[in-house]
Amino acid sequence: MTATDLTDAVIIEAAINGATPKSRNATVPRTPPEIAEDGLRCLEAGAAIVHNHNDEPVVGDAPEHDPTPYLEAWDVILAERPDALLYPTMPSGGPHTTFERRYAHIPALAEAGVLRIGLVDPGSVNVGGRGPDGRAADIEATYLNTFRDARKMFDTCHRHNLGPSISIFEPGFLRVALAEHEAGSLPPGSLVKFYFGSERTLSGLPPTPAGLEAYLDMLAGTGLPWSAAVRAGDVTACGMSALAISRGGHVRIGLEDYAGPGEPSNVELLQALLDVIEQAGKRPATPDEAAAILGIPAR
Repeated sequence: MTATDLTDAVIIEAAINGATPKSRNATVPRTPPEIAEDGLRCLEAGAAIVHNHNDEPVVGDAPEHDPTPYLEAWDVILAERPDALLYPTMPSGGPHTTFERRYAHIPALAEAGVLRIGLVDPGSVNVGGRGPDGRAADIEATYLNTFRDARKMFDTCHRHNLGPSISIFEPGFLRVALAEHEAGSLPPGSLVKFYFGSERTLSGLPPTPAGLEAYLDMLAGTGLPWSAAVRAGDVTACGMSALAISRGGHVRIGLEDYAGPGEPSNVELLQALLDVIEQAGKRPATPDEAAAILGIPAR
């Protein structure tokens, strides 16, 4: 398999639940059996990567995440699709925990042989949106990751041969990732993921051509693969998926991020993205092709 063979392949990540409750969308998978079933459906439909949360909070007082629910779902997925690329989330930093505690499930899942993708969130971001008065909500919720945390995330991915999914919520996050790249310490298999914001999130660059170009200008000359997502929005309906694909990028969809009308399933969101990919004259990458494009180490 050569790089030339893969120039028309678009990596689809399905972020199938996040913190989305069933009260908002009854189709969202929450339990490990539901996550396994939905993950397999998304893989069959064309996703190469499946990302899921458990019911432990990301922002709050959770000091660590239990790897057991991930294993329960992923063992089922991998039994049917051993090529699947899967990865979890992690809790926020803060005085209630340590980096070693909140990242402990990553080495555990790697050592269990179910993980090839790590995660690196190289910065902090306020979580929430507008209050009833239209101003920033009167809450205190920050997803906290220090520079030291980021270094440890990159180092842990190196140590366990994980290709990191690098979350870029704000431009400063990308500066940290680029510092790793310039220092030669960015792990193989890295995927830079631009999370565009919406009016609901009050964070992140807008999902516009200018917003994307700002990130691509920062990334210029690195050759790093990248993907686009829209938090609390609709990456396809707003046009970002078509724009990203036209500029050589990949796309993340799913009910973790979706805030459009109705209650579509993850597969329905994926099908809408597949139409955009086909219109662009491209095709969805298989998990093996995604691993080759990104250079993710073998399990």
